[in-house]
Amino acid sequence: MQYQSQAVAKLYFVGALGLFVAQILFGLVMGLQYVVGDFLFPAIPFNVARMVHTNALIVWLLMGFMGSTYYLLPEEAETELYSPALAKALFWIFLVAAGLTVLGYLFVPYATLARMTGNNLIPTMGREFLEQPLITKVGIVIVALGFLFNVTMTMLKGRKTAISLVLAMGLWGLALMFLFSFYNPDNVVRDKFFWWWVVHLWVEGVWELILGAILAFVLVKVTGVDREVIEKWLYVIITLTLITGIIGTGHHYYWIGTPEYWQWWGSVFSALEPIPFFAMTVFAFNVVNRRRREHPNRAATLWALGTGVMAFLGAGVWGFLHTLAPVNYYTHGTQITAAHGHMAFYGAYVMVVITMISYAMPILRGRAANSNRAQVIEMWSFWLMTISMVFITLFLTAAGILQVWLQRVSTTPMSFMEAQGQLTLFYWLREGTGLVFFIGLVTYLTSFFTRGEEAAA
Repeated sequence: MQYQSQAVAKLYFVGALGLFVAQILFGLVMGLQYVVGDFLFPAIPFNVARMVHTNALIVWLLMGFMGSTYYLLPEEAETELYSPALAKALFWIFLVAAGLTVLGYLFVPYATLARMTGNNLIPTMGREFLEQPLITKVGIVIVALGFLFNVTMTMLKGRKTAISLVLAMGLWGLALMFLFSFYNPDNVVRDKFFWWWVVHLWVEGVWELILGAILAFVLVKVTGVDREVIEKWLYVIITLTLITGIIGTGHHYYWIGTPEYWQWWGSVFSALEPIPFFAMTVFAFNVVNRRRREHPNRAATLWALGTGVMAFLGAGVWGFLHTLAPVNYYTHGTQITAAHGHMAFYGAYVMVVITMISYAMPILRGRAANSNRAQVIEMWSFWLMTISMVFITLFLTAAGILQVWLQRVSTTPMSFMEAQGQLTLFYWLREGTGLVFFIGLVTYLTSFFTRGEEAAA
């Protein structure tokens, strides 16, 4: 059954995809600046391109999570959203705040932006991934509180399911962990200790609960497998996620001045973090193999299966490659970290948001699935983006291994910039595959405007 209030999800999906395009464009700018250092300088310095690239990623994924929640919650709760008007208002507040922040990054020197936005009152700026001005952070909190109020009130008046409860747990955790972005102590060790409570406990903790809930919802819809089967898998996955993810925060505490015991706790529990991702992959394929019907939206099923595989490879395998303390001693802060970050974010979070958009948007537009032709184009985009991300990861991994050797292991270690000069080939290859990824994204967007014969069930 479709609910009228689910239509608000379309706003969030469109806004998320627009910011996704911006994120990739600034990523291409950054990639070119690695090899052509003065490209677009001084109009867009590297540090500004990097801020826009990473901040746009975070904001569009949050928009995707919010849109996914507004779509799935009415069906799970079997009731309309508590306030569709509030959902629409929060979207525009969030979008305008994000747009103004990007404009501030692009056209105002960062130190001036800090003075203009009250950073002297509560100094929160200047930290990686948390560069947003104080005003923007406050705006994010207001949007999050309004969103959680809307979601919680909807759940309270409707049916409670495992999917909606796990999703709510993840969303509340996301909001609570973000509050640590306002805590910026003078002591650098204490600052980095709690900084990871936002960055790590988001992407390797509560975001995984959101990922599991969204993936479970889509699999229920496209396979027809009994909800009880999927919910049992979901409980197993979130239990493993919370146990390994929370204590696994310790793999970020190796070299920042924390006690030595974190090298053991971090190594052991972060080595276990691939297990929930492997379970998720097995879960997705098991459910699809047991499906009771062939859903007409074959593209959404492909994205769902791809999410499990790529999340396991990016977050699991590539995370494990450099998570043990004796290995991380040499690899931390190198391009190996970037390789892990790119595939993990794409596999776990980008793909699950696209999975939901792929499933929900045709229904919001009045049909069970896009036309056969549109789905073929969409599946082409899946392979273009996924294969190019695999090669981006491989090129960055090769660059990272060479960087470790030249800069940290060799008997005559090079300086940082000398080592970077030796990685130019890999950076050019990364830029080329990034361009292929962008072509895949454009291909995905064109599928929404492609007409043809309706897909048969």
